[in-house]
Amino acid sequence: MIGKLKGVVDSYGEDFVILDVQGVGYVVHCSARTLQRLPGIGEATDLAIETHVREDMIRLYGFRSDAEREWFRLLQTVQGVGSKVALGLLSVLEPSALASAIAMGDKGAVARAPGVGPRLAARLVAELKDKAPAFAPIDPAVIALSGAVEARTAPQPVADAISALVNLGYAPVQASAAIAEALKNAGEGAEAKTLIRLGLRELAR
Repeated sequence: MIGKLKGVVDSYGEDFVILDVQGVGYVVHCSARTLQRLPGIGEATDLAIETHVREDMIRLYGFRSDAEREWFRLLQTVQGVGSKVALGLLSVLEPSALASAIAMGDKGAVARAPGVGPRLAARLVAELKDKAPAFAPIDPAVIALSGAVEARTAPQPVADAISALVNLGYAPVQASAAIAEALKNAGEGAEAKTLIRLGLRELAR
């Protein structure tokens, strides 16, 4: 199996790059985000590689980081997600953003990827939400708070405060983070209006 390739960019296709490694041209399929970040033709680069072997073909998938490759693998453990959909998800969301979206239950962000409808987005969030926090660059307390709101187990003032911030145009992850910080300052028994005021103060920083 090929785990990494280091060579010179020979040419680009719609969804692949041909990497010249000591005279051998490897066709490596990549997400749109990865292709955009690769250097120009004739320049050196390296890619982490995932090799798929089937009876009728061998296909290489390339990634700028090991984290991107891990997400490519993880996404395909969900029914209905193949390599094309996995690359589509990684084209619209970088690994950290994808991890945050799944950890926070943001099905709308996940559904932005081509080939991912509301039903598949919900399945991705449900099946990967316990694994995503390990990859997400956000406070575990924020993830827990968001999960409580989603499950309707959060205290009503907290749920109302987050809802108010979302209605003002803030993303769910921003609203949850702001209210989580507000809770630290105001205490668990704070009223919704107090949490909203403190949350807006956090968002204004």
